[in-house]
Amino acid sequence: MNLSGKRSRVGAAVIGAALAATLGLGASPASAKASDGWVRGYDKHIDDFDDEGTLGSFLGGHSPSNAVCMWQRILWAEGATASTGRPFPEAFINGYFGEDTQTATKWLQERWHLDVDGRVGNQTFGKAHIHNFQTGGSTDRGETLYLEYRGRSHSFPMRRNTEGKYLFKDSDGDWRQAGYDYLSCD
Repeated sequence: MNLSGKRSRVGAAVIGAALAATLGLGASPASAKASDGWVRGYDKHIDDFDDEGTLGSFLGGHSPSNAVCMWQRILWAEGATASTGRPFPEAFINGYFGEDTQTATKWLQERWHLDVDGRVGNQTFGKAHIHNFQTGGSTDRGETLYLEYRGRSHSFPMRRNTEGKYLFKDSDGDWRQAGYDYLSCD
């Protein structure tokens, strides 16, 4: 092989390595948590929501999903104002991140003194943990942890199962897993 051929192969290898590194850096930590399909946590529950996937009405915003349903239940519990100008009603909990959910999210972000963008990212999801109180169970891995989300207007039960997956009760009192890739709570 001549020197020109060796340079071409070395150049292609360098470009390939650079491209692979760039693509690797492009994966956001927030979406990495959503990639396994569940809202989950381990050990202490106070930081479970800090690294969840981003929810919103944009492409890749995990709508529709049970993760959105769980967020809508939080909006309902907080009494966040929807686009109707009234508190976010339980009837709006459907797993679709539409105008009412975005408006209520902005309202809550303003109340919590966060950047107001209508998306549920690390800061917004993470802030919700201060309203999540342990009511029983254990924070040890492999154990069930019982929680209650205590909002400004309402409360609702949650639990973290033995796999670390979050579950919440829907308006019918049925337990739903907070997943990013499916919808069963509408």
